[in-house]
Amino acid sequence: MLRQAAYLSSRYQVVIANPPYMGGKGMNPRLATWLKANYPDAKSDLMTAFMERCMELTKQSGFWGMINLPSWMFLSSYEKLRLKLLETNTIDTLVHLGRGIFGSDFGTVAFTVSNSKPKENSVGVYRRLFEEHVQVRSVEKIESLFLDGDYGRYKALANDFRKIPGCPFAYWISKTALDSFGFDSVDSFFTAKKGMAIGDNAKFLRIWAEVSTNKINYQAKDSGDTLKHKWYPCLHGGSFRKWSSNKEYVVNWKDDGEEPKSTIVERTGDHWSRYIISTGYFFSPGINWTAISSSSYSARYHPHGFAFTSASMGAFSEKSNPKLLLLLVNSKVGKYFLSLLSPTLNYGIAELKKIPYKCEEIVTVDDSSILSLSLNDWDSYETSWDFTDLPLLTEAHKAETLSQTYKNLRHHWQSTTTEMQKLEQENNRIFIEAYNLQDELTPEVPLKEITLTCNPHYRYGGKKNNEALEAQLQSDTTAEFLSYATGCMLGRYSIDKPGLILANQGETLEDYLKQVTHPRFMPDKDNVIPIIDFEGDWFEDDISECFKQFLKITFGTEHFEANLQFIENSLGKDIKKYFLKDFYPDHIKRYKKRPIYWLFSSPKGSFNALVYMHRYQPDTASVVLNNYLREFRTKLTARKDALGQVEISVDATKAEKTRALKTIANIDKVLSEVNDYERDILYPLATRQIEIDLDDGVKVNYPKLGKALKKVAGLS
Repeated sequence: MLRQAAYLSSRYQVVIANPPYMGGKGMNPRLATWLKANYPDAKSDLMTAFMERCMELTKQSGFWGMINLPSWMFLSSYEKLRLKLLETNTIDTLVHLGRGIFGSDFGTVAFTVSNSKPKENSVGVYRRLFEEHVQVRSVEKIESLFLDGDYGRYKALANDFRKIPGCPFAYWISKTALDSFGFDSVDSFFTAKKGMAIGDNAKFLRIWAEVSTNKINYQAKDSGDTLKHKWYPCLHGGSFRKWSSNKEYVVNWKDDGEEPKSTIVERTGDHWSRYIISTGYFFSPGINWTAISSSSYSARYHPHGFAFTSASMGAFSEKSNPKLLLLLVNSKVGKYFLSLLSPTLNYGIAELKKIPYKCEEIVTVDDSSILSLSLNDWDSYETSWDFTDLPLLTEAHKAETLSQTYKNLRHHWQSTTTEMQKLEQENNRIFIEAYNLQDELTPEVPLKEITLTCNPHYRYGGKKNNEALEAQLQSDTTAEFLSYATGCMLGRYSIDKPGLILANQGETLEDYLKQVTHPRFMPDKDNVIPIIDFEGDWFEDDISECFKQFLKITFGTEHFEANLQFIENSLGKDIKKYFLKDFYPDHIKRYKKRPIYWLFSSPKGSFNALVYMHRYQPDTASVVLNNYLREFRTKLTARKDALGQVEISVDATKAEKTRALKTIANIDKVLSEVNDYERDILYPLATRQIEIDLDDGVKVNYPKLGKALKKVAGLS
């Protein structure tokens, strides 16, 4: 112990360390309190406390070095530590390694520091051994980049870091960019806010399609508009997408959020305002972005009507048009400044507020064109609450055959993508010139960053070639056609009226006919569509037969076979197999594990029946049982009896008898399966007459029907 004490009390000419890493969330109260008292500037992580300790252990003019995570270089929680380091020590060398030194890590940085006050013109040598922060490389690849002495090599004045708001170690910053921080910042024009921590997402947040649409108010402008409806649009993070979109959730905000607020108080004993913050900006227009992203920064405009959670950040202004800020931050210039202020995947409000802002004096591109292209693309898919018509069925693209219709639509999508790319590149050019960053940036935007769902380079990414991308897009577009057709079968949509038809709890065919008085395609009358996994035709309203009828009505009978062939070629299988094997997994994925169509399914999947949850009634399980499962069993038994006659027939060939025996054996297996399903699962369920409340959400309602329904992984 004395020897250890001697080591720790001495000071050394050279100190080298690979410190322990532990953020505040991993610390016990004793450790957190001790760090706060002894290392207040470095308390956020053990590794940064060890940085300060290394300074203490190093003699004057000695050197200390370390390898750790690069978060201390940029995050606002380490700003005081950075200032202390710049005031008391001199950065000699620093290698920003990126990800891969320790496998799939969070990135590493290695550096050497002189324990002496910096001179006015102290210059450090910095190396940046990566192009993209998210990319994981092998140790050998990183080593080869390091040995190339010219790769990613920078020299930076320590004093320059202090000129950047927050003092990040943005060693690659150019003089022109550094001078830009002399302009007013975004903070002078906009108020940036973090969203609320509502406390119980499962209770208060829903995918919009889960609830009755007549309980959602999409037009709220202030708290006075929250007295009637229960649900309100809510920004809740989302994937990398620019300009407009990620409008997927609604929040229970009736009576100005009375229920979430009271729940917070009951659970914590604190006033709700400690957690449910920024409510003064709810329902105001502005821009928003995802707080933590697996990709690069992207911001979106939102009009009146939205609340927002802590998964989203927002910026609002009465001084400047939010769309001007949107054009800036989605440009290469905006992202360049963000990379200087915080080159991580965490995009908080502090960094955005520090961006130099001179948009008021810039003649920008037409933001309405950009927003229109993005919004129209988002609304072309049924997962948008403003979806009206399937693009394949609109007059603008429709031709005699489905194949030609798809070609027309694909040409339109390519034109849309090209137009958006040109607009984004022009936007980049304008801002690059306005900020004099021609030496640092170019305006080009790769196709994979044109964030339109109709753009396969963005939608699928990866390393697929054009042929594979086109095949995937055609297949998915065809699957979306089948999904829309299924929605028409169940009454959610109609080919005779845009938008949602039946989308409120308990609505019936009578409600449908009040809205669509003379439908060309009639929805299923009892809200049950069978999907049978056994060779043969079993029901007139089998989903495959219903779809064929839908195809004939929408594209005519003349080219029916060619149209059906196009669909099956696009899917890579016949439609019966698609509906059996792929439709429901696709539906679950499309609705983010909150399916709105529910699949009754026997244990081995021989019997299946699809129902629409908005049309669900307490007797729905009885309808499935009496009108479909038992009828299927009756027909199976009749088929078995007929095959039994073949088996004993003197006129039947040996091959016919063999086939008959094989089919009888298969029928016996299916009969056993459906009998067990009825006895153990469906009949007991049907007798219970279970009720559901759509407000409770799929996560609560789906399990109420237990094993009668197809299991959805990740739902419970």
